[in-house]
Amino acid sequence: MGLLETIKKAGKDAVASANPVELLFATVTSTKPLELTVGQRFVLNESFLIVPESMTSAELTIGGTIYPLRKGLQAGDRVIILQIQGGDRFLVLDKVVQP
Repeated sequence: MGLLETIKKAGKDAVASANPVELLFATVTSTKPLELTVGQRFVLNESFLIVPESMTSAELTIGGTIYPLRKGLQAGDRVIILQIQGGDRFLVLDKVVQP
């Protein structure tokens, strides 16, 4: 890597470190496979997403009866996501609800 490329990379890294995360809103467009649409800007598939356990479905089986604990993400849900520095990974924080 030449000196010019090194200086460009250092400048790019300095700018990126000034904004380590960006808060965005997205809509769940598909659950299998999970896919989010961020406004009309771009679509994110599972390979870009970090989904916490609290955003997944869970159920409990007692005596053959299934009890739902969490619904998980559903198509049409609005979510808050954080774009992690570098822009290639997104953390799903929570669902957005209307009061």
